Amino acid sequence: MRDRRFVAVHRGGPLDLDSHKILARWGADCAEHVLPLFSRSSDDPRPRLAIEAVRAWARGEVKTGMALKASLAAHAAAREAGDPHAVAAARAAGQAAGAAHCADHCMGALLYALKAMAAGGRSTGTELQRQIAKLPARLRGQVRSGVVARLGRFTV
Repeated sequence: MRDRRFVAVHRGGPLDLDSHKILARWGADCAEHVLPLFSRSSDDPRPRLAIEAVRAWARGEVKTGMALKASLAAHAAAREAGDPHAVAAARAAGQAAGAAHCADHCMGALLYALKAMAAGGRSTGTELQRQIAKLPARLRGQVRSGVVARLGRFTV
């Protein structure tokens, strides 16, 4: 079930377009942070293209459908990746691109980025707070509580 706080105004929710775009760009930043973990194992461009697609959506240059196709392609790249850190990094990119459709996917981008870091042997201790601190103050609380609610589904 979707967290209503992340439902766009045009779908009957409270999230304005500016906030939706901020969350999508933030998800892209989270995914981009771990993209090198994917690139070490594969030269597949789909995760990088997914990040580029959601950024283009946030600038108003592409429609939501294009970002969704890029999201699915990044998830396909994740299924083909062999290393756990590469899988999680590609999934972070897929989740980031999915935020063009449903803003709550931005939190999946962060959670998969943390998973990629952990699988790559990197510490995630302060990364969660560091990434949330990058958000505008008006969005931090809802993202923080949304991430905490989802943490039980992820092993980081």
